[in-house]
Amino acid sequence: MATKPSTPKGTRDFGPVEMSRRNYIFDTIRQVYGLYGYRQIETPAMENLSTLMGKYGEEGDKLLFKILNSGDFMRGIGENELAEGSAALAAKLCDRGLRYDLTVPFARFVVQHRDEIQFPFKRFQIQPVWRADRPQKGRYREFYQCDADVVGSDSLFNEIELLQIIDEVFRRLRIRVAIKLNNRKVLAGIAELIGAPDKLIDITVAIDKIDKIGIENVEKELAERGLTPESIASLRPLLEIEGTTSERLEQLAAILAPSETGRLGVDELRTVIAGTEKLGLDARLDLDVSLARGLNYYTGTIIEVKALDVEIGSITGGGRYDNLTGVFGMQGVSGVGISFGADRIYDVLNTLELYPEETGRSTKVLFANFGETEAMASLAIIKKLRAAGISAEIYPDSSKMKKQISYANALSVPYFAMIGESELAAGKVALKNMITGEQSLVDAEELVTILA
Repeated sequence: MATKPSTPKGTRDFGPVEMSRRNYIFDTIRQVYGLYGYRQIETPAMENLSTLMGKYGEEGDKLLFKILNSGDFMRGIGENELAEGSAALAAKLCDRGLRYDLTVPFARFVVQHRDEIQFPFKRFQIQPVWRADRPQKGRYREFYQCDADVVGSDSLFNEIELLQIIDEVFRRLRIRVAIKLNNRKVLAGIAELIGAPDKLIDITVAIDKIDKIGIENVEKELAERGLTPESIASLRPLLEIEGTTSERLEQLAAILAPSETGRLGVDELRTVIAGTEKLGLDARLDLDVSLARGLNYYTGTIIEVKALDVEIGSITGGGRYDNLTGVFGMQGVSGVGISFGADRIYDVLNTLELYPEETGRSTKVLFANFGETEAMASLAIIKKLRAAGISAEIYPDSSKMKKQISYANALSVPYFAMIGESELAAGKVALKNMITGEQSLVDAEELVTILA
């Protein structure tokens, strides 16, 4: 019995309607990136594991899809290696992995091509990434990221500009969002204050889950990660700071006054928030001290975007990283970037039904097929329409008219054109508006004008 065809868990097929909707998202993001001077690159789906490992934290490393080496990959593997366990075995059987995000491959790209690019270097990249995660609503194993990064500049103007990009993209997509902001230096300052500077990674990984598991469970996890009850108790009030953005900034500044790193983080937040508010945003801007974003490479500003009208995880995120290229031998190159989660944005637009009406239509007019002579006359006019940038096609078979009209309706084609014997003799086209039902007799030039 044949196996029922299916996609792997956490992956999806996209038909023509879905693809037109997804392209609406990609095209919107691509246009906004272009307005701000970002230029497109692409990197391979797979990278050397040496490039990927150790960049995403312990939990991120576990989510890497590893690729078995080609050929006889078990050669040289004996009983001892098999007894070492899956992680050690994978290190010997796999040299490559599917990319987990676009930022680390970008850092590798910058170092590899440093003599060919101009700094500061502004790039955008729209490609799929893969994570061996547990699939659930809004979380997939294969999904697209739409990244923009600028490297080779320490200026906080870059952060302000990236927040403008986020705002403009969601304004165009008509999604109401809240942009959450924090700074990794603030988190480092907090870790110093509670007497656990060596536990910064443990703290950030745990508090990044506050929205998902609640503060009590975060405190349990921190205890499991070795924080003392005193440190955990002194952390809680810092995560529960309230008030307006400016009030929370003042409270933070006062609390973090003993920490030089913490003070610097507050100053950077002040600069980014003041600059952003001066330019104006449609989105809501929130200072969120619990925002950590689990990726270890962030060193400054951290950004996360939530949809206000749909319950779903982060739909955009990003931040400042001061030395991501350092691991590839190029020290001291600061960068900052954002990443739109296209798949979650797609789910939000579907839930709220925010697509423009014409999204999903590819053909503007379908010509009926009455036979070879009439079809050839139709193709001559179709050629003129296509030259004028109007999408047009002919039904390939001279089937019953009911079947041809049903096909046009199924594809939501707005116009149906007919050249039968009488139209052919008169040099005209019978044009039917499939939405209003109106029908008119026009020549080729009038047809172009109407459809354009």
